[in-house]
Amino acid sequence: MRFARISTPQGPRYARLDGDLATLLDAPPWSGTPSSASSPARPWSESDLLCPVAPTKIVCVGRNYAAHAKELGNDVPSEPLLFFKPPSSLLDPGGTVVLPRASTQVEHESELGVVIGTRARNVPAADALRVVFGFTTVNDVTARDLQKKDGQWTRAKGFDTFCPVGPWIETDVDTTRLRVQCRVNGATRQDGLTSQMIFDVPTLVAYISGIMTLEPGDLISTGTPDGVGPLQPGDACEVELSDEARPGLLGVLRVSVRSA
Repeated sequence: MRFARISTPQGPRYARLDGDLATLLDAPPWSGTPSSASSPARPWSESDLLCPVAPTKIVCVGRNYAAHAKELGNDVPSEPLLFFKPPSSLLDPGGTVVLPRASTQVEHESELGVVIGTRARNVPAADALRVVFGFTTVNDVTARDLQKKDGQWTRAKGFDTFCPVGPWIETDVDTTRLRVQCRVNGATRQDGLTSQMIFDVPTLVAYISGIMTLEPGDLISTGTPDGVGPLQPGDACEVELSDEARPGLLGVLRVSVRSA
């Protein structure tokens, strides 16, 4: 099933998407309470879509593709390398990434996002997918020069607008067979496969839940393939995760870029 957050005259609302119709829900779809429809299904358009999650935390995974670690001159980690992005960095699909004055090298990173569906602590890998609600697309925008300068990644990853997510959440996804692409101004920059991840989704959920409690609606961003590159003012950036057997499964996450 497909879920989104959409803009309405009464404010943001979660909705179930069925083709070109959206059924508004009375609660987040992972809330554990009946999410009954409060109004008849209504047409929706791409411009209605908001960031589909409002997480307590965004847990990201670094260097989870060997080729990406190599292109930045880093070793492949022996266990998942974690960092946070603040919820204030979230950006709606169709939004604008703002390049901060503090950086001269801001780059795109196309990633699979995992949305947690139930509170999770110390979950075995064999049971990990049971606590996952669904999957979405993330662009882990990064100030690469600040990442190298600071030695830790909070500033480089944490600017406002540096975490575009969306356009929706899909609950039925085979995360071992997705193609991960990023295009800038129509030119393909990144083109990888989730099967190339060093640590797969169950491993990541188990590892992270062994460190911290994951809450419903929390977001895990699972790392990026090689091909990361710069974003410039005026660029149009698209991140797409696709399944050849199910075209359009996770949609296309589109953003524009401007200077601060």
